[in-house]
Amino acid sequence: MPNLETRLIEIVRGVPTTMEVLRKVRDLQLPDGMIFSGAIYQPVWNHLTGRAPDYGIKDYDVAYHDASDTSYEAEDVVIQRVAAAFEPPLRDLVEVRNQARVHLWFEKKFGADEPYPPLENSAAALKRFVATAFCVGVRLEADDSLSVHAPFGLEDLFALHLRPNPLRVKGAGGWERTTGSARARWPEITVEGAS
Repeated sequence: MPNLETRLIEIVRGVPTTMEVLRKVRDLQLPDGMIFSGAIYQPVWNHLTGRAPDYGIKDYDVAYHDASDTSYEAEDVVIQRVAAAFEPPLRDLVEVRNQARVHLWFEKKFGADEPYPPLENSAAALKRFVATAFCVGVRLEADDSLSVHAPFGLEDLFALHLRPNPLRVKGAGGWERTTGSARARWPEITVEGAS
């Protein structure tokens, strides 16, 4: 039986839109570029529950890390360059963020209930999502291999289990809203602490 990383790679390779985003991110040579969160864990849930590969995917989170210029203007140049690489409707679903500047706006946008220190690379952002199953990212390498980054492993993802990220402040980050949205689309998932 293949290990969970191998299974994840096989599932991701079977989703044409996810692979298209991965190819374009690689070909655009975004520094430390990867896609993560829903564009990765949701196809796994769809595979495990017999749904269409793109079911429930609201966006494709594209991360890159460029600490040389953390201005919004520099990020917007990259956002526009990535958008120009896609045709609608996918163009409207790709959300690009420079992980080197997230700490500048995160607390203001999401509330100051916990600090958000600067990130040293794109993969470091994976330690910040509210549930461990969400903390997974994938990069398409120059040789067409896929690199998986999952700081909490892949067990919760494949178990369809939402467990709070132990590195986050308890009760912070919209846990109820986030898990409620996931359960509405995938009622098969279990949520730790939910009745």
